Amino acid sequence: MSLEQIVILLVAAAGAGWVDAVVGGGGLLQLPALMVAGVTPVQAMATNKLSSIFGTASAAVTYSLTTKVDKRLAVPAGVLAVGASGLGALAAVAVSAEVLRPAVMVVLLGVAAFVTFRPAMGALPHPHLRTRARTVAAVLIGGVGIAFYDGVMGPGTGTFLIIAFTTIVGLDFVHASATAKIINTGTNLGALAVFAVQGHILWALGLGMAVCNVAGAQLGARMALRRGTSFVRVVLLVVVVAMVARLAWMQWG
Repeated sequence: MSLEQIVILLVAAAGAGWVDAVVGGGGLLQLPALMVAGVTPVQAMATNKLSSIFGTASAAVTYSLTTKVDKRLAVPAGVLAVGASGLGALAAVAVSAEVLRPAVMVVLLGVAAFVTFRPAMGALPHPHLRTRARTVAAVLIGGVGIAFYDGVMGPGTGTFLIIAFTTIVGLDFVHASATAKIINTGTNLGALAVFAVQGHILWALGLGMAVCNVAGAQLGARMALRRGTSFVRVVLLVVVVAMVARLAWMQWG
């Protein structure tokens, strides 16, 4: 790679870390940048996981130190996420991205409409939604369903987790984002382990990008905590629209 390509990848990693820390979706920046630089798709996914796990973990620590994270939700879902995302990474070769992308776009458009037409969603916590059944459902959806998707494909995992925790158990956007970071660390770990065994990771490049990803993640987490739920909501809408556009271009462009 040329020096210019490496610099672009480092900048993309920092931007991805910021986006991931706030609402998820940092792969929108890192994955295309890696593939434009000539990295094969599977190497791009693997190297993206290596870079992202450092940023996501650092954001999870920052959130945990400065705001209350619901461990009864985050811990079991995070543990399940390691195995589910690993299985997703193993299944990635058998799942057609051309079939999966349209379904993801439909879900994302539904998310955008839901957030747009329900402006109160995520603005305040709704603890009355926090029943045992809803907590179990949130753990299974986040730690199994969304985690498996992260191993197979990935873009928007953090966004899906935030929406799930906001709608199912009534967390506000900031606390949902904090909880999502812990589970997203688990999904990255599971998929990364599979990619490492398969030999797809570009270690030197991925570790260099990880440094920038951590810097962006720290900035994003602090901004989300300082500016609150309205800021997270706006970034969430922007990222969802960008993800739909990106997936549509990959599908039909």
